[in-house]
Amino acid sequence: MNSIYEQDFKGRIQIAIGVDVAQGRLDDFESVFAARPDNVSILILTLPYSTSARHGGVHHALDGGSLRSILGYAVNAQHVAFLDDDNTYLPDHISLLRKAIEGRVWSSGQRILVDEDTDEHLAVDVWDSVGPGRGRFKDKGGFIDTNCLMVDKLRIGSALGNWSHAGTGQPGLTADRTFFRSLAGGTYAMVMRPTVLYRIRKTNIMRRFIAEKSVF
Repeated sequence: MNSIYEQDFKGRIQIAIGVDVAQGRLDDFESVFAARPDNVSILILTLPYSTSARHGGVHHALDGGSLRSILGYAVNAQHVAFLDDDNTYLPDHISLLRKAIEGRVWSSGQRILVDEDTDEHLAVDVWDSVGPGRGRFKDKGGFIDTNCLMVDKLRIGSALGNWSHAGTGQPGLTADRTFFRSLAGGTYAMVMRPTVLYRIRKTNIMRRFIAEKSVF
């Protein structure tokens, strides 16, 4: 949340938070919500059930069900960016992507891989979140991590709903790739500098790519 509060973008920012399965009380976050700057508002959606197959829901995206799609449509904004709890925005993320997306379907920034324990910056990701037709997933159309994306939801239309599906016909953790594939044919702009920090575990395969200087 703090990385959103610290954005240098001076326009209106709406934060939308979806609760799939409540663990703890939202009251515990009141001080965090109260610290928001004047240009930031917060929307919290707590459904009385999970939309994810992981917790008895019907949508195959195990990491959120249909919440990302619902919230993307619900926010009172044309341009939508996304943030998971293991990622952090750099201060110019929103302003750079908002400028780049003008007249386009989506824009993106690069990400820095960070040790989750020490906060050491390990490398810029040149393997996975590198765009259409490139990187480790080039045979599947390429990939941009959703934390690095901004989309124009009026231009992508129903594609936002694809973030509810794993794309395999079975429950899984690949809904982000399904969503990106539905965007990849649209016009885009890539900001060729890091705007996101992604904290990775010791077991993350990216560690091997860094050590071996892998090329795809």
